Amino acid sequence: MPDLPKPAAIPEFPVCHARGGTSTGLILAREALPRDEALVEELLRHLMGVPLHGEWPGNTQITGLGRGGPTSNKVFIVERRPGETRMVSTLAQLAAGKSAIDWSVNCGNMSAALPLYALQRGWLEPGEGGGQIEIYNSNTQTTMYARLGFANGRLLSDTRIPGVNGVFPGVDLFLDKPVGAKTGALFPTGQRVDLLDGIAATCIDVAVPMVILRAADLGKNGEETPAQLDADPQFKARLLELMVLGGLRMGLRKRDGSLMSADDLRRSETIPKICIVSPAREGGDIATRYFTPQNAHPSLAVSGGCCLAAACLAEGTVAHAL
Repeated sequence: MPDLPKPAAIPEFPVCHARGGTSTGLILAREALPRDEALVEELLRHLMGVPLHGEWPGNTQITGLGRGGPTSNKVFIVERRPGETRMVSTLAQLAAGKSAIDWSVNCGNMSAALPLYALQRGWLEPGEGGGQIEIYNSNTQTTMYARLGFANGRLLSDTRIPGVNGVFPGVDLFLDKPVGAKTGALFPTGQRVDLLDGIAATCIDVAVPMVILRAADLGKNGEETPAQLDADPQFKARLLELMVLGGLRMGLRKRDGSLMSADDLRRSETIPKICIVSPAREGGDIATRYFTPQNAHPSLAVSGGCCLAAACLAEGTVAHAL
Protein backbone atom coordinates (compact mmCIF):
# COMPACT_ATOMS: atom_id res chain seq x y z
CA MET A 1 0.00 0.00 0.00
CA PRO A 2 1.22 3.51 -0.71
CA ASP A 3 2.24 5.67 2.21
CA LEU A 4 -0.64 7.93 3.25
CA PRO A 5 0.11 11.58 3.99
CA LYS A 6 0.33 12.39 7.67
CA PRO A 7 -2.57 14.46 9.00
CA ALA A 8 -1.79 18.10 9.65
CA ALA A 9 -1.23 18.99 13.29
CA ILE A 10 -4.24 20.61 14.96
CA PRO A 11 -3.29 23.90 16.65
CA GLU A 12 -4.33 24.16 20.28
CA PHE A 13 -5.06 27.32 22.30
CA PRO A 14 -5.94 27.71 25.98
CA VAL A 15 -9.53 28.89 26.23
CA CYS A 16 -11.54 30.03 29.25
CA HIS A 17 -15.28 29.71 28.58
CA ALA A 18 -17.13 31.86 31.10
CA ARG A 19 -20.33 33.57 32.10
CA GLY A 20 -20.08 37.23 33.04
CA GLY A 21 -23.36 38.68 34.29
CA THR A 22 -25.95 37.90 31.61
CA SER A 23 -23.33 37.26 28.90
CA THR A 24 -21.22 34.24 28.02
CA GLY A 25 -18.08 34.05 25.96
CA LEU A 26 -14.37 33.31 25.86
CA ILE A 27 -11.34 34.78 27.58
CA LEU A 28 -8.05 34.26 25.71
CA ALA A 29 -4.52 35.05 26.84
CA ARG A 30 -2.80 37.51 24.52
CA GLU A 31 0.53 35.66 24.78
CA ALA A 32 -1.04 32.48 23.38
CA LEU A 33 -2.34 34.15 20.21
CA PRO A 34 -0.72 34.91 16.85
CA ARG A 35 0.76 38.38 16.49
CA ASP A 36 -0.90 38.89 13.12
CA GLU A 37 -4.32 40.52 13.63
CA ALA A 38 -5.84 38.77 10.62
CA LEU A 39 -4.85 35.37 12.05
CA VAL A 40 -6.34 36.33 15.42
CA GLU A 41 -9.65 37.17 13.76
CA GLU A 42 -9.59 33.90 11.81
CA LEU A 43 -8.99 32.01 15.05
CA LEU A 44 -11.92 33.75 16.77
CA ARG A 45 -14.24 32.82 13.91
CA HIS A 46 -13.22 29.17 14.20
CA LEU A 47 -13.56 29.12 17.99
CA MET A 48 -17.01 30.74 18.02
CA GLY A 49 -18.36 29.00 14.91
CA VAL A 50 -19.22 32.06 12.82
CA PRO A 51 -18.75 32.31 9.02
CA LEU A 52 -15.14 32.51 7.89
CA HIS A 53 -16.18 34.77 4.99
CA GLY A 54 -19.24 36.87 4.26
CA GLU A 55 -22.60 36.14 5.84
CA TRP A 56 -24.52 32.99 6.76
CA PRO A 57 -28.09 33.81 7.82
CA GLY A 58 -29.54 31.30 10.28
CA ASN A 59 -26.16 29.93 11.39
CA THR A 60 -26.67 27.98 14.64
CA GLN A 61 -22.95 27.86 15.53
CA ILE A 62 -23.10 24.09 16.02
CA THR A 63 -19.35 23.88 15.27
CA GLY A 64 -18.30 26.58 17.74
CA LEU A 65 -18.61 27.87 21.28
CA GLY A 66 -20.95 30.74 20.43
CA ARG A 67 -24.61 30.34 21.35
CA GLY A 68 -26.47 32.25 18.66
CA GLY A 69 -27.35 35.55 20.33
CA PRO A 70 -25.06 38.58 20.60
CA THR A 71 -24.86 38.23 24.40
CA SER A 72 -23.14 34.87 23.90
CA ASN A 73 -20.78 35.83 21.09
CA LYS A 74 -18.14 37.77 23.01
CA VAL A 75 -14.40 37.17 23.26
CA PHE A 76 -12.05 39.01 25.60
CA ILE A 77 -8.32 39.03 24.84
CA VAL A 78 -6.42 39.84 28.03
CA GLU A 79 -2.87 40.42 29.18
CA ARG A 80 -0.83 41.86 32.01
CA ARG A 81 2.05 43.81 30.56
CA PRO A 82 5.55 43.71 32.10
CA GLY A 83 5.94 46.06 35.03
CA GLU A 84 2.18 46.62 35.40
CA THR A 85 -0.30 45.28 37.92
CA ARG A 86 -3.37 46.20 35.91
CA MET A 87 -5.07 43.86 33.48
CA VAL A 88 -5.62 44.97 29.87
CA SER A 89 -8.77 43.74 28.12
CA THR A 90 -9.82 43.93 24.48
CA LEU A 91 -13.32 42.85 23.45
CA ALA A 92 -14.23 41.23 20.14
CA GLN A 93 -17.97 41.18 19.48
CA LEU A 94 -18.98 38.50 16.99
CA ALA A 95 -22.32 37.73 15.34
CA ALA A 96 -23.64 34.27 14.48
CA GLY A 97 -24.40 35.09 10.85
CA LYS A 98 -21.46 37.38 10.00
CA SER A 99 -17.73 37.04 9.55
CA ALA A 100 -17.19 40.71 10.47
CA ILE A 101 -15.87 41.29 14.01
CA ASP A 102 -16.62 44.49 15.91
CA TRP A 103 -13.82 45.86 18.11
CA SER A 104 -15.44 49.19 19.02
CA VAL A 105 -16.90 48.75 22.52
CA ASN A 106 -16.47 47.13 25.91
CA CYS A 107 -18.96 44.73 27.57
CA GLY A 108 -19.80 45.40 31.20
CA ASN A 109 -21.53 42.08 31.79
CA MET A 110 -18.76 39.94 30.32
CA SER A 111 -16.22 42.09 32.18
CA ALA A 112 -17.53 40.53 35.39
CA ALA A 113 -15.76 37.30 34.39
CA LEU A 114 -12.36 38.99 34.11
CA PRO A 115 -11.46 39.19 37.85
CA LEU A 116 -12.23 35.46 38.20
CA TYR A 117 -9.85 34.77 35.33
CA ALA A 118 -7.31 37.06 37.00
CA LEU A 119 -7.69 35.08 40.22
CA GLN A 120 -6.90 31.85 38.35
CA ARG A 121 -3.83 33.44 36.75
CA GLY A 122 -2.54 34.74 40.10
CA TRP A 123 -3.03 38.38 39.08
CA LEU A 124 -5.54 39.06 41.87
CA GLU A 125 -4.83 38.33 45.54
CA PRO A 126 -7.45 38.04 48.31
CA GLY A 127 -7.18 40.89 50.80
CA GLU A 128 -9.01 42.53 53.66
CA GLY A 129 -12.53 43.29 52.48
CA GLY A 130 -12.02 41.47 49.18
CA GLY A 131 -9.68 41.31 46.23
CA GLN A 132 -9.52 44.08 43.63
CA ILE A 133 -7.88 44.49 40.25
CA GLU A 134 -7.63 47.42 37.84
CA ILE A 135 -8.78 46.64 34.30
CA TYR A 136 -7.92 48.89 31.36
CA ASN A 137 -10.15 48.39 28.32
CA SER A 138 -8.34 49.11 25.05
CA ASN A 139 -11.54 49.34 22.99
CA THR A 140 -12.82 52.40 24.83
CA GLN A 141 -9.55 53.47 26.50
CA THR A 142 -11.28 53.53 29.87
CA THR A 143 -10.51 52.00 33.26
CA MET A 144 -12.65 49.97 35.63
CA TYR A 145 -11.99 48.37 38.98
CA ALA A 146 -13.34 44.88 39.70
CA ARG A 147 -13.73 43.51 43.22
CA LEU A 148 -14.42 39.99 44.45
CA GLY A 149 -15.62 39.07 47.93
CA PHE A 150 -13.63 36.67 50.14
CA ALA A 151 -14.20 35.18 53.58
CA ASN A 152 -11.34 33.49 55.43
CA GLY A 153 -9.33 33.52 52.22
CA ARG A 154 -12.04 31.71 50.24
CA LEU A 155 -14.01 33.19 47.34
CA LEU A 156 -17.60 33.95 48.31
CA SER A 157 -20.33 32.46 46.12
CA ASP A 158 -23.48 34.23 47.28
CA THR A 159 -24.97 36.07 44.32
CA ARG A 160 -28.04 35.28 42.25
CA ILE A 161 -29.03 36.73 38.89
CA PRO A 162 -32.79 36.72 38.09
CA GLY A 163 -33.42 34.18 35.34
CA VAL A 164 -30.13 32.32 35.93
CA ASN A 165 -30.05 29.07 37.91
CA GLY A 166 -27.62 28.78 40.80
CA VAL A 167 -25.51 30.94 43.08
CA PHE A 168 -22.22 32.45 41.93
CA PRO A 169 -19.40 34.75 43.04
CA GLY A 170 -20.57 38.35 43.01
CA VAL A 171 -18.44 40.96 41.24
CA ASP A 172 -18.48 44.70 41.90
CA LEU A 173 -17.48 46.79 38.87
CA PHE A 174 -16.55 50.44 39.25
CA LEU A 175 -16.24 52.40 36.00
CA ASP A 176 -13.73 55.23 36.24
CA LYS A 177 -14.77 58.35 34.30
CA PRO A 178 -17.04 56.51 31.80
CA VAL A 179 -18.64 59.67 30.39
CA GLY A 180 -17.91 60.19 26.70
CA ALA A 181 -16.13 56.85 26.27
CA LYS A 182 -16.61 56.94 22.47
CA THR A 183 -17.51 60.55 21.69
CA GLY A 184 -15.86 62.59 24.44
CA ALA A 185 -19.17 64.09 25.61
CA LEU A 186 -22.09 63.16 27.85
CA PHE A 187 -24.54 64.45 25.23
CA PRO A 188 -22.66 64.07 21.91
CA THR A 189 -25.19 66.08 19.89
CA GLY A 190 -25.09 68.99 22.34
CA GLN A 191 -28.80 68.47 23.09
CA ARG A 192 -30.61 66.54 25.81
CA VAL A 193 -33.44 65.82 23.38
CA ASP A 194 -33.09 65.52 19.61
CA LEU A 195 -35.86 65.02 17.08
CA LEU A 196 -35.02 62.00 14.93
CA ASP A 197 -37.49 61.91 12.06
CA GLY A 198 -40.06 63.52 14.36
CA ILE A 199 -39.38 61.21 17.35
CA ALA A 200 -37.97 62.65 20.59
CA ALA A 201 -34.69 60.95 21.50
CA THR A 202 -31.90 61.38 24.01
CA CYS A 203 -28.44 60.58 22.63
CA ILE A 204 -26.06 59.92 25.51
CA ASP A 205 -22.57 58.43 25.97
CA VAL A 206 -21.74 56.82 29.32
CA ALA A 207 -19.48 53.77 28.74
CA VAL A 208 -21.19 53.36 25.35
CA PRO A 209 -23.22 55.70 23.10
CA MET A 210 -26.96 55.02 23.27
CA VAL A 211 -30.22 56.37 21.87
CA ILE A 212 -33.16 56.48 24.31
CA LEU A 213 -36.75 56.64 22.99
CA ARG A 214 -40.22 56.54 24.54
CA ALA A 215 -41.92 53.20 23.84
CA ALA A 216 -45.25 54.97 23.31
CA ASP A 217 -43.80 57.03 20.46
CA LEU A 218 -43.17 53.76 18.61
CA GLY A 219 -46.60 52.27 19.32
CA LYS A 220 -45.46 50.08 22.21
CA ASN A 221 -46.40 50.01 25.89
CA GLY A 222 -42.93 48.88 27.00
CA GLU A 223 -44.17 45.62 28.52
CA GLU A 224 -43.63 43.54 25.40
CA THR A 225 -41.13 40.72 25.76
CA PRO A 226 -37.86 40.80 23.81
CA ALA A 227 -39.19 37.97 21.61
CA GLN A 228 -42.37 39.91 20.81
CA LEU A 229 -40.37 43.00 19.85
CA ASP A 230 -37.98 41.01 17.65
CA ALA A 231 -40.99 39.40 15.94
CA ASP A 232 -42.37 42.80 14.82
CA PRO A 233 -40.55 43.61 11.55
CA GLN A 234 -42.11 47.07 11.15
CA PHE A 235 -41.06 48.08 14.66
CA LYS A 236 -37.54 46.70 14.18
CA ALA A 237 -37.13 48.51 10.86
CA ARG A 238 -38.26 51.78 12.44
CA LEU A 239 -35.98 51.26 15.42
CA LEU A 240 -33.01 50.56 13.13
CA GLU A 241 -33.56 53.76 11.15
CA LEU A 242 -33.77 55.81 14.35
CA MET A 243 -30.58 54.15 15.58
CA VAL A 244 -28.86 55.11 12.32
CA LEU A 245 -30.08 58.70 12.57
CA GLY A 246 -28.91 58.90 16.17
CA GLY A 247 -25.50 57.46 15.30
CA LEU A 248 -25.06 59.97 12.47
CA ARG A 249 -26.13 62.83 14.75
CA MET A 250 -23.58 61.72 17.37
CA GLY A 251 -20.76 61.52 14.82
CA LEU A 252 -19.75 57.97 15.72
CA ARG A 253 -16.47 56.70 14.32
CA LYS A 254 -14.99 53.40 13.19
CA ARG A 255 -11.90 51.78 14.66
CA ASP A 256 -9.67 53.62 12.18
CA GLY A 257 -11.09 56.99 13.24
CA SER A 258 -13.20 57.63 10.15
CA LEU A 259 -16.85 58.58 10.52
CA MET A 260 -19.41 55.78 10.34
CA SER A 261 -21.74 55.98 7.36
CA ALA A 262 -25.42 55.13 7.43
CA ASP A 263 -24.59 51.70 5.97
CA ASP A 264 -21.90 51.15 8.63
CA LEU A 265 -24.44 51.90 11.34
CA ARG A 266 -27.10 49.63 9.84
CA ARG A 267 -24.65 46.71 9.96
CA SER A 268 -23.26 47.55 13.40
CA GLU A 269 -23.57 44.96 16.16
CA THR A 270 -22.41 47.31 18.90
CA ILE A 271 -22.94 51.06 18.48
CA PRO A 272 -25.00 52.94 19.11
CA LYS A 273 -27.05 50.91 21.53
CA ILE A 274 -30.73 51.81 21.66
CA CYS A 275 -33.52 51.35 24.20
CA ILE A 276 -37.18 52.19 24.66
CA VAL A 277 -38.47 53.39 28.02
CA SER A 278 -41.88 53.47 29.67
CA PRO A 279 -43.39 54.07 33.12
CA ALA A 280 -42.42 51.41 35.66
CA ARG A 281 -44.99 48.86 36.75
CA GLU A 282 -44.77 46.55 39.76
CA GLY A 283 -42.08 48.66 41.42
CA GLY A 284 -38.94 50.33 40.13
CA ASP A 285 -38.46 53.80 38.71
CA ILE A 286 -38.52 53.18 34.96
CA ALA A 287 -39.12 50.26 32.59
CA THR A 288 -36.90 49.57 29.59
CA ARG A 289 -36.32 47.22 26.70
CA TYR A 290 -32.75 47.33 25.43
CA PHE A 291 -31.29 46.40 22.04
CA THR A 292 -27.75 45.33 21.21
CA PRO A 293 -28.61 47.07 18.69
CA GLN A 294 -29.77 44.49 16.13
CA ASN A 295 -31.60 42.27 18.63
CA ALA A 296 -33.60 42.77 21.79
CA HIS A 297 -31.40 42.09 24.82
CA PRO A 298 -32.78 39.43 27.23
CA SER A 299 -31.95 41.71 30.17
CA LEU A 300 -29.93 44.95 30.30
CA ALA A 301 -26.29 45.53 29.54
CA VAL A 302 -24.12 47.10 32.25
CA SER A 303 -23.00 49.86 29.85
CA GLY A 304 -26.58 50.51 28.74
CA GLY A 305 -27.62 50.61 32.37
CA CYS A 306 -25.01 53.33 32.97
CA CYS A 307 -26.47 55.39 30.09
CA LEU A 308 -30.03 54.97 31.28
CA ALA A 309 -29.20 55.77 34.91
CA ALA A 310 -27.35 58.94 33.86
CA ALA A 311 -30.23 60.01 31.62
CA CYS A 312 -32.72 59.45 34.45
CA LEU A 313 -30.67 61.83 36.63
CA ALA A 314 -30.22 64.54 33.98
CA GLU A 315 -33.10 66.98 33.70
CA GLY A 316 -34.53 67.48 30.24
CA THR A 317 -33.93 63.98 28.88
CA VAL A 318 -36.53 61.54 27.61
CA ALA A 319 -35.80 59.22 30.54
CA HIS A 320 -35.88 61.96 33.21
CA ALA A 321 -39.41 62.90 32.13
CA LEU A 322 -40.59 59.39 33.04
